Amino acid sequence: MTLHQAEHRFPCAQCGASLRFAPGQARLSCEYCGHEQPIPQMDDATRVTKLQSLDYHEAVAQALPPDSFEETRVVHCDTCGAEVQFEENVHSSECPFCASPVVTDTGTHRHIKPQAILAFRLSEREAHEKMGQWLKGLWFAPSKLSKYARSTGKLSGLYVPYWAFDVATKSRYTGQRGTHYYVTVGSGKNARRERRTRWSSASGRVQRQFLDLLVMAAQSLPRANIRRLEPWTMADLQPYSSEYLSGFRAEGYTVALPEGFEIAKERMAEQINADIRRDIGGDEQRISSVNTDYSDERFKHLLLPIWMAAYRYRGKSYRFIVNGQTGRVQGERPWSPWKIAGAVLAGLVFLAIAFYVAEMGGF
Repeated sequence: MTLHQAEHRFPCAQCGASLRFAPGQARLSCEYCGHEQPIPQMDDATRVTKLQSLDYHEAVAQALPPDSFEETRVVHCDTCGAEVQFEENVHSSECPFCASPVVTDTGTHRHIKPQAILAFRLSEREAHEKMGQWLKGLWFAPSKLSKYARSTGKLSGLYVPYWAFDVATKSRYTGQRGTHYYVTVGSGKNARRERRTRWSSASGRVQRQFLDLLVMAAQSLPRANIRRLEPWTMADLQPYSSEYLSGFRAEGYTVALPEGFEIAKERMAEQINADIRRDIGGDEQRISSVNTDYSDERFKHLLLPIWMAAYRYRGKSYRFIVNGQTGRVQGERPWSPWKIAGAVLAGLVFLAIAFYVAEMGGF
């Protein structure tokens, strides 16, 4: 969700320039005169109260308290669907998610407010170092990619929207338990042991309490890549405060809460199936049916930090993402056909030489 610009513009008390949040520190700083301003911190009791989750069914029914919502100014990218904030005086810019040109849209939308935020811990310089190390490890990447990382590879600091679900589940299952045993087949020198599996019916119940199950609430980044940025240190969550957004952008959520819950069910099913296999036991397991009941469904709307670079190569967009808290890197990468062809040619030459040497050795 993009936020009203006025909500997170903090003028410097000394020179009037905009203060920026300093990653890894609870303060705002001025890049012009060096003035610093601490971000007010909450006591533990207030923090716990502020971080309480909301009722999922009340939200779907639009029955949450009025102060749980806000109207926001939206900037939409038609190429990737992202909704990102830009400065008020910017009328066109480049989308940080796909590097496509976008034109600002001054329309407003009513959205659920973010309740909590994971503030940036890594600075842009530190994130750039992490990305550079990752890019160096890419085989057969175009040389232009390495040059981009060394010179023009500026990173954008973005807060990405997430739904965090708390759900109690109870699952009934049927399946089969496989137990290995061994038999001897053949005789004499041809005797050998073969493994067989004896299957028996199994059924039962498992239950699990899911807490802060994360689902990215946007479609601008590949979900598989964004999941590989996990884990996030949820213990560092802070109640939402606009000071943490000063100097950064925030993406708007484009995955509605019910749609996010369906994605969460898929993630829950992965863990539930693992629980069922442990419950079945044996050496192998087959799951025939699973019937899961969900209860006490609650959620939080979070903003999580990433550093990102969008790179266009031969007309296609590639994204590199750095977890702004842990430094873990993921991304899409182009392949250099020339480097691949060179490697194949070098391999063929090596094999030809090895074959020649072997043949000569036979004389």
